[in-house]
Amino acid sequence: MPTPQEHFKTTLLTVIGQAFDAAGYNLEDRPVQHAAGQFRFVKSLDEGLYGFIEFQLLSYTDTEWSAGMPSRFRVTLIRSDQTDPRKASEHPAANRRDLGTLVVEDFGVDILPSGNYWWGFRDMESLGKGLAEAGHLVIGYGMPWLAGDLLPDS
Repeated sequence: MPTPQEHFKTTLLTVIGQAFDAAGYNLEDRPVQHAAGQFRFVKSLDEGLYGFIEFQLLSYTDTEWSAGMPSRFRVTLIRSDQTDPRKASEHPAANRRDLGTLVVEDFGVDILPSGNYWWGFRDMESLGKGLAEAGHLVIGYGMPWLAGDLLPDS
């Protein structure tokens, strides 16, 4: 029986994988991190930088869902000169933002309830819808921000 992380990965790749691949972002092959619910896409950018798009899954079981605890995920965007975004970067263009914070607080687009936003889901349908919404925001705001082409004050 597939794990919640395997379901998430399959749905993630089905819903937004092709668009991310077309934009040059590839899912890192990191089975240990995937088993822990972390899925990271990476792309080489200009000036020796890398763009990272991380999806972090917090998964609950069916019994926890029935107790009112939906599973959830959030998206973090990282621009760094390090191939491992957990390492500190001294590069002046290095930055890290949650997708919700970037969209709601930095760009002032009230499409999400708050900047500190987690997409909640209880089933595969709501997961697909949440990933589609997050994917649209990543493509519209996150990827151009990572590349330095879209700035909040522009």
